[in-house]
Amino acid sequence: MDSIISSSYAVHFNSLAFEALNKHLSEANYSKIFILVDENTHDACLAPFMAEINGDYVYEIIEIESGEINKNIATCTQIWEILSELDADRKSLMINLGGGVITDLGGFVASTFKRGIDFMNVPTSLLAMVDASVGGKTGVDLGNLKNQVGVINQPVMVLVVSSFLSTLDSRQIQSGFAEMLKHGLIKDAAYWKELKSLENLDAIDALIHHSVSIKNEVVLKDPTEQNIRKILNYGHTLGHAIESYFLESEDHDLLLHGEAIAVGMILEGYISYKLTDLPKTALEDIKSTFLSHYPKVIFTPKDIKEILKLLKFDKKNSHGNINFVLLKDIGETVVDIKVAQELLEASFAYYKE
Repeated sequence: MDSIISSSYAVHFNSLAFEALNKHLSEANYSKIFILVDENTHDACLAPFMAEINGDYVYEIIEIESGEINKNIATCTQIWEILSELDADRKSLMINLGGGVITDLGGFVASTFKRGIDFMNVPTSLLAMVDASVGGKTGVDLGNLKNQVGVINQPVMVLVVSSFLSTLDSRQIQSGFAEMLKHGLIKDAAYWKELKSLENLDAIDALIHHSVSIKNEVVLKDPTEQNIRKILNYGHTLGHAIESYFLESEDHDLLLHGEAIAVGMILEGYISYKLTDLPKTALEDIKSTFLSHYPKVIFTPKDIKEILKLLKFDKKNSHGNINFVLLKDIGETVVDIKVAQELLEASFAYYKE
């Protein structure tokens, strides 16, 4: 499977990934290599990953606790201190072996330690393979507010090894699948149609490759999200607010990223129907598809009120305006649309129906 070339790095797949890794390590002359893992990837992924590396290098393993709740500045401070204690210098490399929390946080730590050391991402979740590890966005949450602190900085490479997906449960796979469905909705109607009619994920390698290609095409046109890259946030304005609310709510279990974004895509589909002429048949298709893959979430009036309060923290906002990415049709988007409070509330009513 061909590598995908981005602005300053490449995404390599399966056997080509390890070939590229070993070639890079043999040429780069790193002083020390740090591998960031959580307890899950330490147990399930570290040994098979290390077994593919040829050569004698100095390694240090840094392990953090898994979960979005640990994606914060306190965790970064712990890692920065460990790097200092272990004599990391500007010729060190950080390899982020894990899901989106590891790649987001590890990329941010590497980008800021000694004003920046090299890092590479080795995503082990479907979500990270198709989304989080690609595009150079790094960062952490501020309290329960998603990705409020971070930088856009590119890795030296991304290695997608689909065998790591065997370490995931079905819920984690479904979480990543939501982002793949999003890629079809924003850019490729045929891909949307293919994905929603899938009976299994036997062709997952080709699907991952296609999703990464879609994201890479968008990022190449707009690396710092000034315009078209905003389309990748479809479903995320409300979805992130829902995810943040559930992260801190004592009355609800946590929602995975893809589960929250799936709700967001239905809500923002309804808003698109009202504001940007998304056809009713497309809206119904979006709703039925996501509800066939993800359990319906129950929102109380209090939940909705608190979720809508969180919208003011969305990263796409400017000049006090909350800006949405909406659909004109499946595969066609429009950015920077302002939405009235009543319509936001109506979108939840539609979701409940």
